[in-house]
Amino acid sequence: MSAPLLEVSDLHVRFGDNEAVKGLDFTLHRNETLALVGESGSGKSATALAILRLIEREGGTITRGRIRLFDEKPHDLTRLSDRQMQAIRGRLVSMVFQEPMTALNPTMTVGRQLTEVLERHASLTRRELRRQAVAALERVQVPRAAERLGQYPHELSGGQRQRVMIAMALATGPRLLIADEPSTALDVTTQAEILALLRRLQAETEMGVLFITHDLGVVAEMADRVLVLKAGRQIESAPARALFTAPQAPYTRRLLDAAPRLGAGSPTLPATSPLLEVSDLVTAYPGRRAHPFAARQPVRAVDGVSLQIGRGETLGLVGESGCGKSSLARSILRLAPIQSGSIRLEGSVVSQLHGRHLLPMRRAAQMIFQDPFASLNPRLPAWKLVTEPALIHGLVGERERRDLAASLLSEVTLDSAHLDRYPHQFSGGQRQRLCIARALSVRPRLIVADEPVSALDVSIARQVTELLQDIQQRHGLSLLFITHDMAVVERISHRLAVMLGGRIVETGPTAEVLTSPRHDYTRKLIDAVPHAEIPRRVATAVSPPERHAAAWG
Repeated sequence: MSAPLLEVSDLHVRFGDNEAVKGLDFTLHRNETLALVGESGSGKSATALAILRLIEREGGTITRGRIRLFDEKPHDLTRLSDRQMQAIRGRLVSMVFQEPMTALNPTMTVGRQLTEVLERHASLTRRELRRQAVAALERVQVPRAAERLGQYPHELSGGQRQRVMIAMALATGPRLLIADEPSTALDVTTQAEILALLRRLQAETEMGVLFITHDLGVVAEMADRVLVLKAGRQIESAPARALFTAPQAPYTRRLLDAAPRLGAGSPTLPATSPLLEVSDLVTAYPGRRAHPFAARQPVRAVDGVSLQIGRGETLGLVGESGCGKSSLARSILRLAPIQSGSIRLEGSVVSQLHGRHLLPMRRAAQMIFQDPFASLNPRLPAWKLVTEPALIHGLVGERERRDLAASLLSEVTLDSAHLDRYPHQFSGGQRQRLCIARALSVRPRLIVADEPVSALDVSIARQVTELLQDIQQRHGLSLLFITHDMAVVERISHRLAVMLGGRIVETGPTAEVLTSPRHDYTRKLIDAVPHAEIPRRVATAVSPPERHAAAWG
């Protein structure tokens, strides 16, 4: 067994009256990946912030325990001052965050953010800083690395932004990398690339990785050992193979059972009359100029798409980031301008409507967004949030709003005692239920759900998808379900459409598309799905350095 890199002993973390971490113990070795797994609120991110000693900036306190990081000598991180920790962060321990667009500074170029990291730990000339910044991007396989230095985060794709975050985290050669949900918001192919990149970089540097995730498929791909947390307590700790093949704790078994798996089967539905008909739809946005005096070349985000959704049917829409899924959804709901094509909803052409003439369509078709916290007004209580659309459409008066809100909360299995709570007082899964209740307030015929469960842990995501299916059956709703999770889309969709480069390249019954894909791109998406079971990469009963030789050599 290799030497220990990180030792956490009897760690207790508190936020006010809430004890977020309760007596956590674990050891992480060099060249080893330890996965922290658990539902939202289990203490995963609090543990990571405590190790980095950033917990105090988030209003938390380490009340007991010890965190030791080993270099040439051990460092007791719980006893270091903030100035001493600044010398540790980046040099010995770095972190990759879940959402790079939030973690990266939108007002600074990629190059400036990379050189800022390097400047903190070494005195280098401007030329040497640029050389090392380019090398850092090339190391994580960012294409045209030198060109990227002058770009801003919003000019990069999601996968490229995550690679920049990894490049920044590894630029100073840390011994320990903490990866907090680094692939959650990425499509399956980009996720597979990021995971492979992390494995390669770990093999090259022999760094230890503390991998925080709720995706058990990713755990099976990445982890040597797994630590399961629930409500701040350690429930189970075991080598990855032992945990996946013979979990001991009932909670662990419940997490594994909730994990979506390809091949679990898809729902079927008899053919029904179409509710939504889209024909040759085109949506274009102004592109970049080749030079300052050139005209902008339009980019077709949606390029001649045709599709139908039957009454009571769920059409799943999958594809990589940037393929046009969200642009198509917004175009269908007339939230984005369309250049040509036809949209018919319940037999009426809505593609040419504008202004107040769109109101009937707004009532018939509603949208559920990926980030419920961003789509809910933080200043309004729950009863106002969920009834606001009904009030706008004149379906309810001010006096009846609380009664309607109580009914809607009951429909999405939330307690009516929570009517006066604000969004920040709900969990992520509860906030998504509020968004579903809000959409239901006008009794729509079509709901467009854009990545509604991608940020939720597996058990909560399953509850939300089952809730959507139950509501669909009760009300005869049609759903356009957009996701990058192939296993989730299999579980909820009657038919499946695959999108690439603004076009639909394959469509058909979900089971048929997933078991007998006709298009190479569909096969690529399916092959990239991580499975919540031990694959070839994970060996057992070997030390971490041997693991890499056995698994990838």
